[in-house]
Amino acid sequence: MLTTALPTSLASATDLPPITAPDIEYSLLGPLFIIAGVAVLGVIVEAFWPRASRFTVQAVLAIVGIVAAFADTVWVYTDLDTLDTPLLARGKVAAEGALSIDGPGIFTWGILLVFGLMSMLLFAERRLEGGLSTFTGRAADAPGSAAEAEAVKHRVEHTEVFPLALFALVGMMLFATSNDLLTMFVALEVLSLPLYLLCGLARRRRLLSQEAALKYFLLGAFSSVFFLYGIALAYGYSGSFELSAIQTAVSNRVGSENLLLASIALMAVGLLFKIGAAPFHTWTPDVYQGAPTPVTAFMAAGTKAAAFLALLRVFFVAFGGSSWDWRPTIVIIAVITMFLGAVVSISQTDVKRMLAYSSIAHAGFLLVGFVGAYAGVRGEDRITSVSSILFYLTVYGISSIGAFAVVTLVRDSGGETTHLSKWAGLGKKSPVLAGSFALFMLSFAGIPLTGGFIGKWTVFSAAYAGGFWWLVVIGVLVSALAAYFYVRVIVLMFFTDPIGDGPTVAVPSLMTTVVLVVAVVGTIGLGIIPGPVLDLAQHAGAFVR
Repeated sequence: MLTTALPTSLASATDLPPITAPDIEYSLLGPLFIIAGVAVLGVIVEAFWPRASRFTVQAVLAIVGIVAAFADTVWVYTDLDTLDTPLLARGKVAAEGALSIDGPGIFTWGILLVFGLMSMLLFAERRLEGGLSTFTGRAADAPGSAAEAEAVKHRVEHTEVFPLALFALVGMMLFATSNDLLTMFVALEVLSLPLYLLCGLARRRRLLSQEAALKYFLLGAFSSVFFLYGIALAYGYSGSFELSAIQTAVSNRVGSENLLLASIALMAVGLLFKIGAAPFHTWTPDVYQGAPTPVTAFMAAGTKAAAFLALLRVFFVAFGGSSWDWRPTIVIIAVITMFLGAVVSISQTDVKRMLAYSSIAHAGFLLVGFVGAYAGVRGEDRITSVSSILFYLTVYGISSIGAFAVVTLVRDSGGETTHLSKWAGLGKKSPVLAGSFALFMLSFAGIPLTGGFIGKWTVFSAAYAGGFWWLVVIGVLVSALAAYFYVRVIVLMFFTDPIGDGPTVAVPSLMTTVVLVVAVVGTIGLGIIPGPVLDLAQHAGAFVR
C-alpha cells in the first residue's frame, strides 16, 4: 500500500491554537442593539403590515424603541463606575476593540436619543398637511405628475422614513463610540446613506428637496473618499486601525512624517465636512433649505453631535501626540468658520438658510473649545474640551430642534413659508410661537439666562485654560456680530407690520407641541440651572484608550 505524507502546511495546522468566539459585551452595547433591532423590525412592518395603519405603527414603534434605548443608556452610564478603568476614564474598550464604551460616548448616546425622540415626534406630525405627513407619498413619482396627484388622492404616505431615521440614528451612535477607523467608516456610511434618502422626500417643493438630496449625496461621497484615503494612510503609518495603536505609533514617530500629516489632513476633511466647518460647509445651506424640515432638525442636532465626538476621539486619542502639528490648522478653521457663518447669515432672506449658516457659526464656536485644554483631570472642578463640547452640543441640539419645529408651523397656501418677509408680524398672530422662536434666537446668540450663554461660556473657558485667550476674544467679538441677525428676526416678528394678512400659524398636534415645550424648557433650564447636565458632562471623564 502506498502512503503519502501530509503536506507540511496541513500537518502544522493541527498545532494552531483553537479559534475562539469573539468576546462581545452585550450588556454594554444594549442601546445599539435596541435601535438596530427596532429599525430592522420597522423594515419587516413595512413589508407585511396593512398600509392603512402602517404609519401609526411605525411611529409608535420608533418612539417606544428610542425610549427603551434611552432607559438602557442610563443604566449603562450608571454602571460605568463599576468597571476597572484608568483614573481619567470611565468605561472600557468593547467588541474586540471596535468600540469604546466610555463616559463621553455614552453621554452622546443619551443626547442623540433625546434628539432622535424629538425628531420622531416631528416626523409623526400629520395635522399640518391635512392628515398627511410632511413626506411625499411615493418618492418615485415625478413632481407635479399625475402619479403624484393619485398618491395624494389615495392618501399614500412614505412610512419608510421611520426605519430610515433609526438606521441613521444607530449609525450616529456607532460613530460616536468607534475605537477603530474601519468601524468608524462603516458608521459614517450607515448614518449618511439614510439621510441622503430622507433629504429628497419632501411633500412640498419636491424639486428643491431632490436637488438637496443629490448635492448632499455627491459632496458626502467625496468627503467619505477623503476620510477613507486618510484611514489607508494611517494604517500605512501605524500598521493598525485601532486608535490606541495609532497613538502609540504617533508618540514613537515610527513612520514617515509626511505620511502622518497627509493622513491627519485627509481624515480632517471628512470629519469637518460632517460638522459643517468652513471651507467644507457648502452643502449645509442648500441641504438645510431643501430637506423636509423634520429631517433638517434631525441632521442639525444629531449629525453634528455624532461627528464632533468622532472628531474628538480621532484627534485626541489617535493623533493626540501630534497636536502641535494639527492644532494651528484647526485654530485657523475655527476663526474662518465663525466669521463666515456670522457674516453670511446677515444677508440671508430664508429662515432655514439663516439657521444653516448659524449652525456653521456654532461649529466654529465648538472648534474654539476643541483646541483648548483637552487633557482634563477627573475629579477636579475644571471645564475641559470634552465636557464643554458635550454640554454645548446638548444646548445647541435642543434649541435647534425647537427652532425648526417653529418653522414647520409658519405657513401659507403653499405650505411652509420660510422667506423672512413672510414672518413679519408673527408676534401679533401668535405671541407664544414667536416668543418661543425668539428664545431660541437669544440662546443661539449666547444671551444670559439661556442655555446658549452657558454653552459658550464652557467652550470659551476650555480655550482659555489651554492658553488661547486671543481666540476667546475673537469668539466673543463674533458672538456680538452674530447677535445682529438673531435680533433682526426678533424685531421682524414683533416690531414690523405684516404684509397683507400676515403669516398663517398652523395648530400643531400634541407631538409638535411636546417638542416645543421640551425645547423651551430645556433652553431656559440649561441657562438657569445648568449644574446637573454640566456635572454629567464633566463626570463623563476622558476617552478610554
